[in-house]
Amino acid sequence: MLLHQKRTLTAPEPRLDLLVQQLTEVTRSELRGLFDHGCVRLDGHVCAQPNVAGRAGQTLEVTWEAGRRYKEKPKERQSREFTVAFEDKFLIVVNKRAGVLSVPTDRKEDDTLVHAVARHFSRGERITHRAWIVHRLDRDTSGLLVFARTEAIAAAIKDQFEARKPEREYIVIVAGTVPTDAGTMRSYLATNDDLDQYSTQVPGEGKLAITHFKVLERLRGATLLQVNLETGRRNQIRVHFAERGHPVLGDVRYESKRAAHPGWHEKRLALHARTLGFRHPVTGEALRLVAETPACFAQFVRANR
Repeated sequence: MLLHQKRTLTAPEPRLDLLVQQLTEVTRSELRGLFDHGCVRLDGHVCAQPNVAGRAGQTLEVTWEAGRRYKEKPKERQSREFTVAFEDKFLIVVNKRAGVLSVPTDRKEDDTLVHAVARHFSRGERITHRAWIVHRLDRDTSGLLVFARTEAIAAAIKDQFEARKPEREYIVIVAGTVPTDAGTMRSYLATNDDLDQYSTQVPGEGKLAITHFKVLERLRGATLLQVNLETGRRNQIRVHFAERGHPVLGDVRYESKRAAHPGWHEKRLALHARTLGFRHPVTGEALRLVAETPACFAQFVRANR
């Protein structure tokens, strides 16, 4: 017999697995199995991470077979460079840790994220299967990136990015007090002789960059923001906020003096790609992945309220 539980969240839920356990009354090990076998959905999308937080208004659904033991799937060796947020035979979405290059530079590094994902695809240290990158994050930024297993799949996802369809949400801490509660920054980003990005209002001199933001909390000497990218240009968030006088904390490239904060001790940017949503290029399923915000962000917020 197939059992089904549906619940609309009336308040934030710090851990969905605890709510799922209340709804199903399964054991702790079987609870992890429910997530592993795709029995849990959040707003209609499969939720594979037990410790994901839920927001008020979201709909949680659990569908499982009575009497069946849902065993937790064996966990593969974790990579130093990333954790897996979603994976199937066509693509993978990873949560990159800060400090990892997305792709090699002119120095031809061989310890980048694309190498790590290729090793993951190859199921060993020797790379036998290539990973096709769709978009990038700066070395000192953490969060979600999608890679494809074939060039054709990568091209299909890139088309969505070109059409500005994917949802790309970041959590950012910037220097100073951002005065407006929400806003949009729009400019054309160009590159100077030092390879730094800068804004211009002349269309032919750069690529269109559109950044939307919302203030989540104003802190001592800093502001916590939710940022949504309509376009995804190199250093886009960093440049737009630096040019407004509010550089991302920890940025040593754009407005580095202003970007220093006595409470930010991390050797990384206060920039995290938290949410990535796009349509699966093969199945057509709407995927929406959320990567838990790094603990250092919460620690900084608590200490600077």
